Amino acid sequence: MFDELSKELKRLEQTKSISIPIESDEKGYADRQCPAENCEFIFKVHEEDWKNIFKDEAVWCPFCRHEAPADQWYSKEQIEHAKKEAIAMIRGRINKAMRTDARKFNQRQPRNSFVSISMDVKGDSKRTHMIPARAAELMQLDISCEKCTSRFAVIGSAYFCPACGHNSVLQTFSDSLRKIRAKKDNLSVVREAITQATGKDEAELTCRSLIESCLSDGVVAFQKYCDGMYEPYGNPPMNTFQRLDQGSDRWKKSLGKGYDDWLSKDEMNSLLILFQKRHLLAHNEGIVDSKYINKSSDSTYKEGQRIVVNSDDVERLIFLIEKLSSEIRIACK
Repeated sequence: MFDELSKELKRLEQTKSISIPIESDEKGYADRQCPAENCEFIFKVHEEDWKNIFKDEAVWCPFCRHEAPADQWYSKEQIEHAKKEAIAMIRGRINKAMRTDARKFNQRQPRNSFVSISMDVKGDSKRTHMIPARAAELMQLDISCEKCTSRFAVIGSAYFCPACGHNSVLQTFSDSLRKIRAKKDNLSVVREAITQATGKDEAELTCRSLIESCLSDGVVAFQKYCDGMYEPYGNPPMNTFQRLDQGSDRWKKSLGKGYDDWLSKDEMNSLLILFQKRHLLAHNEGIVDSKYINKSSDSTYKEGQRIVVNSDDVERLIFLIEKLSSEIRIACK
């Protein structure tokens, strides 16, 4: 009676896998997600590069550099969609087989019999084809790896190429500066939100902390950039490039030019003060001491005062380290 259903169940038992199509967005990028539970970073990769450049044995997360085989990078939405589609397809195939059995059963029944028996299959699950997983909306930052040329896209920041795991010094530095600018440019939004939520005191403390952290972020970003660019020339002592005089001497020995060749005297003085302000914040709670005055030659403060950091200081720091980074990149080439 259920011959077709029995055959279909056997075919399903022999089915090793079910392929669910994944749509790419209008730029040709498909969604991917880091499988590490403590990360789960969502990004996109170009569909052509996924086929031609990426390798099955390893893909890297652009944010945390978790490494896993290529078949582990489907997003949670894609996996959930695939489960629903697989169930719908299986139900559709079983439904279709049962309807075929019912039709054959009904055709075999005598028409003029006193007792009439018929079979009817209920349910509307008739679909046996797959609907592709839709692509998420476009991401703002499109990146091309300088090493393997693979293309990927993220929201926020990316530090590693998902195809080869390469850590781009230039990309990391650029992302760090974008993060600093985002902090600086959104202070008013943060202040208003916290004022409404908890009050003016908490808002002021938070915003002051944010703007001061920009100096530290900038110095560390520049140090990491110089560390990466200096790799072909040797291995300097730790944090050499957080100290302007030592960093400049390193470049002079390796490239024949230092910071005073790339910045004016006023720019060097400004950068020295900003680096020393960052040092005070990191090691002395921002309280001015004699070391700060001697090293920075900043006559605007006396010992015991606390330094003030504003948006102009942050923008000045970004301008100066961007200028130096550009000159270093040109000289290294």
